[in-house]
Amino acid sequence: MENSFRQIVEESKSILIILPNKPYFDQVAAGLSLFLSLRGSRNTQITSVSPMTVEFNRLIGVNKISQEVGNKNLVIRFTDYKASDIERVSYDIEDGQFKLSVIPKNQLIPPTQDQVELFYSGVSADVVVLVGGTNESHFPMLDQKEFADAKLVHLGTKDINLPGKQVISFSHPASSTSELIAGMLRESEVPVDEDAATNLLMGIEEATNSLTDANLGPDTFELLAWLMRLGGRRGARSGESASDYPPGAIPGVTPRPQQVQTPPWGKSPQGQSGQVIGQSQQDSSKVAKTNQNQQPDNEEADDEAPQEWLEPKIFKGTSVK
Repeated sequence: MENSFRQIVEESKSILIILPNKPYFDQVAAGLSLFLSLRGSRNTQITSVSPMTVEFNRLIGVNKISQEVGNKNLVIRFTDYKASDIERVSYDIEDGQFKLSVIPKNQLIPPTQDQVELFYSGVSADVVVLVGGTNESHFPMLDQKEFADAKLVHLGTKDINLPGKQVISFSHPASSTSELIAGMLRESEVPVDEDAATNLLMGIEEATNSLTDANLGPDTFELLAWLMRLGGRRGARSGESASDYPPGAIPGVTPRPQQVQTPPWGKSPQGQSGQVIGQSQQDSSKVAKTNQNQQPDNEEADDEAPQEWLEPKIFKGTSVK
């Protein structure tokens, strides 16, 4: 099975990896790892109809996932500009570089840079890899006519049902899609770098609830060891640590409770030798209790002040001989 997948990759010229609609973290991690591993030898693109939310930001290469399927033809479109205002379009080749000129009609302004929109259309991939998913609702873009001649390959933990389409399925039960793809990459001898290994580790951990799933077998842990030997890092992307993320952002990492340090004035007044400095604690407590009884607060002192203290006083001076 894995040798057949290797043969498909070797015979392909361009590969398009499609993630399912509303993918799980494990599926995105698996698809990205496959993309990072194949792009060195094949023209590879990865796409998803669903936007990548903040939960996927821990994955390496998540910015490579495009919502545009096309990669064959470059299309230039002018938004909010009347096509009737264009006189003609011409092109020149100067020093081996292509230059396209848009000439407006007399006394009319050309399109501004803000009105120029660039995008791609058409699919040049001869192999389309479907990651995860089980039916056509997970891959709505397959209805486009550009995929009519592409070879469809499915990688997932469950079988897929696409009526009217021929699919080469490599699906079989596994703890996660990341484990499935990790095993296929290993047995197909496809080079896996530390970034792809890190994504696969995080995908497996997320899908198995930090490796606490009771159904995990020895094959899963063998793949985990293989990925770690390749430089994969558990819980965080390569070159970063768990402290770089907010508490609870990394699966399998429980934030430690903050320890409250006792202030120095809360400790007993003892020196390094263990001897009491100054008065004994018993004498100190007696003095504090006596002072507390002798010194009422300000409000009580004002209420109990003698009346004669409030009367004016007359002082008479005496001559000094």
